Amino acid sequence: MIKKGIVFCALVLFLFSCSSSKNGLNKPVYEILTVNNDGGANIKFYEILTEPKEIMMLLGDETLKKKIKSSDTTNSSFVILNAGPTLESYNRIKIEKVIETATQIEIFIKDSQKNTPIDLSDDNTLYPYTILKINSKKPIIIK
Repeated sequence: MIKKGIVFCALVLFLFSCSSSKNGLNKPVYEILTVNNDGGANIKFYEILTEPKEIMMLLGDETLKKKIKSSDTTNSSFVILNAGPTLESYNRIKIEKVIETATQIEIFIKDSQKNTPIDLSDDNTLYPYTILKINSKKPIIIK
């Protein structure tokens, strides 16, 4: 009876030692921090923030402040995809894929946002934007 118990314990230990475990340190290449249908700038642009001073300006936003850690200023980069003015009811800038190569990060986006002339008096004009967190300091290319 004791031999069976020892064999059973040894078998259990063997199985647990051979099981695969996921390391909690593996982060995705990117995270979408926010997609807003309004509140962006009145021109279309894509901006890459890599310097800690640039990234600190994002902490002024109440929503982003909860999603960005102080270590992110030195370990991550951020990308602002501003769609410019539109009369469409939602943000049409989509991230198709993000690929990390040995030397850089490639962001593939699809922008089907229809721009409209800026009319600050028109309450129907929206300014959508998206903010990404890239969990790397490699150079970023937007395609």
